[in-house]
Amino acid sequence: MKLITFLALIGFMVLTSCADEGTTSSALLTFSFKLDNQQVRLDNFGRPSTIPQGHGAQSPRFQSISAHYIELVPTPITPLGNGEVLYLNSETTAGGEKAIDFGKSIIAAEGEEFLSIPVNDIAPGTYEYIRVSLAYQNYDIDVLASGTTIAGTIASFVGYNTFISQFKVKDAQVTINGNKKQGYWAFESPIGVIQGQAPAGATTVPNPLASTSPIPIGSCVVTGKFSEPLVISSNQAQNIGITLSLSINNSFEWIEVTPDNKFEPLAGEAVIDMGLRGLIPIVK
Repeated sequence: MKLITFLALIGFMVLTSCADEGTTSSALLTFSFKLDNQQVRLDNFGRPSTIPQGHGAQSPRFQSISAHYIELVPTPITPLGNGEVLYLNSETTAGGEKAIDFGKSIIAAEGEEFLSIPVNDIAPGTYEYIRVSLAYQNYDIDVLASGTTIAGTIASFVGYNTFISQFKVKDAQVTINGNKKQGYWAFESPIGVIQGQAPAGATTVPNPLASTSPIPIGSCVVTGKFSEPLVISSNQAQNIGITLSLSINNSFEWIEVTPDNKFEPLAGEAVIDMGLRGLIPIVK
């Protein structure tokens, strides 16, 4: 009788232990994107910005987006990489210099789950900010060609450097088999595909911590502050969802030839900036 009682007690302890362990390990931190054309348009220092004289801009209509780096940041003085790095996409030297491996990127639509991480893999702590390095965008814009406004699709690469074997803009396949620096783009319309490169350093990357925690020039590490610090506990049992709300308020910007705020690549108007214009992390 004592043996039966002892075995029953052991069984109960094992089941309880497994249940507790399962509760802890099942909690997830998930990320998704929101692309907001009404969110405040920021500059590189996280300040509200306007469209420069001689430039045109429009808010694109997004299909999908990708990031290659996510980091939780405890304080305003935490250097890049010294926070809790949650995600880093594969990188490669297949094209020469180290670059993001586009073929292994996670690409998600607005509202779709981008990434899910077990909470017990994250260091417990209090985090005031989040850093997200954007890498790829796919969206529709309007173009004026021969007096007619047409819609077309842009594939925009804003990561520091990207190794691209091939990619699809909308329907057209483009083959590169090499590296492309930040600011490379391809545009598909009914009249074909054109490609271009924004100037080095021209991509806006809002960082309100620029004075205390700068980011390298040419990166696309956008920084956002939580409305209330995110607390990760050692016994977190509930799932946490974070919506990465990105400002696309006039985020597609070009240099005007004809001052009409209509993008006219056939008239020589060149893309100058495709950077996201701010990040607000929303915890739910």
